[in-house]
Amino acid sequence: MPTCQHLALTQDPSPRTPQGCEECLSTGMRWVHLRRCLSCGHIGCCDSSPGKHATAHYKETEHPTVASFEPGEDWRWCYIDNIIG
Repeated sequence: MPTCQHLALTQDPSPRTPQGCEECLSTGMRWVHLRRCLSCGHIGCCDSSPGKHATAHYKETEHPTVASFEPGEDWRWCYIDNIIG
């Protein structure tokens, strides 16, 4: 199984907007699933959501890893290596 140095070095920042996607909350958009940036705690919506704000955050900041911010889910994703951990 491939390994990823980015997932191995993740942090555990507090969510900046625990009530939902930061951008969707400010614009009134709706989301499908939420992701938490493991560099800064940004909460963004997944790529199944109209805004795709988690990926947009990665493209803007180059913060490489996110974790699911859904109840009962425990996984992380690296945008750089395209690998789940």
